[in-house]
Amino acid sequence: MTQYRKTRIQGQKIGYVRVSAFDQNPERQLEGIDLHRTFIDKASGKDTQHQQLDELLQYVREGDTIVVHSMDRLARNLDDLRRIVQSLTSKGVCIQFIKENLSFTGEDSPMANLMLSVMGAFAEFERALIKERQREGIALAKQRGVYKGRKKALSDEDVISLKARVDSGEKKAQLAREFGISRETLYQYLKVKD
Repeated sequence: MTQYRKTRIQGQKIGYVRVSAFDQNPERQLEGIDLHRTFIDKASGKDTQHQQLDELLQYVREGDTIVVHSMDRLARNLDDLRRIVQSLTSKGVCIQFIKENLSFTGEDSPMANLMLSVMGAFAEFERALIKERQREGIALAKQRGVYKGRKKALSDEDVISLKARVDSGEKKAQLAREFGISRETLYQYLKVKD
């Protein structure tokens, strides 16, 4: 991989895509844009770990351009957005946001910095409104009795088996992997009384 980085073309156009759910189509965000390489994260915006974004930040070089569909795809909040954009532009990397029709190069005017802050604040505000509407929708669905919540990860029989195997001394981490659940979920099932 090191050798590849040494011989790669300078001034590449690199895409970054983040989709929130595994069933979303990442191709739509940068459709029709000719890119040398694309980094795709499949993770919620609230998650702090975006492995592909970290790899992108290590991969880019001076003269490269990063293309992102919108500001909210790149960062969780305004502080993250500013930090990432400033980090990239200080390396001589240009960053373009398609939806907002904005580009940042590091040689930006006070007006460009204001636009970054304002548009980033709007993206953060929009995410907060979506979450609020979602909470309100869930509350109304619960009142009508139509909201069932998240589907249980394990059937009743699986829970009985899980508890018996834990009681017999099997390792919890191994059981969590076998049942396809997190250790936190395993502990939640163990707390529930029969």
